[in-house]
Amino acid sequence: DIEKKAIRLIALRQPVASDLRKTLSAMKLAVDLERTGDLAKNIAKRALILAEGEPMQPLTRSIERMGKLVSMRLRDVLDAYAVGEVDRAIAVWNTDDEVDEHYNALFRELLTYMMGDPRTISACTHLLFMAKNLERIGDHATNIAETIHYEITGLEFTGERPRWNPDTEIDAPDQPTPA
Repeated sequence: DIEKKAIRLIALRQPVASDLRKTLSAMKLAVDLERTGDLAKNIAKRALILAEGEPMQPLTRSIERMGKLVSMRLRDVLDAYAVGEVDRAIAVWNTDDEVDEHYNALFRELLTYMMGDPRTISACTHLLFMAKNLERIGDHATNIAETIHYEITGLEFTGERPRWNPDTEIDAPDQPTPA
């Protein structure tokens, strides 16, 4: 267990400055990677459920594109960690809004699809959870980028992540008035 080893290292060796940051960063990275694994496992379970139903090609292609985007971000940030390049990590951090925009577009697409054909609600709900899990994996890549910045510079990252955008709000259709 990384956390136990790190705590033991801190207690016995009393690392200073960069060594302490490296140890703390490894602990934070382990948490982000463990959570990423949990999210990926959930995505895989949902994919197996969807594989038993009717194909939904346009929507599964959108999920696939988002998965490739998030996978690339995660790979890039882990490469940045491996070689200790803060600029590469910050480049990943700067692309978080791209992942969020992709999720928001897919969310709207799935809602439209479900309203158009209520028989797809179950499958679309699985796809929606898969998309949200991918978005959260993207957030973990961003967390890792911030951790790399701290480890290398000794400073907390001060950039602000994009927050909820009212332009992506979905209005529910008007409900029919009872007669």
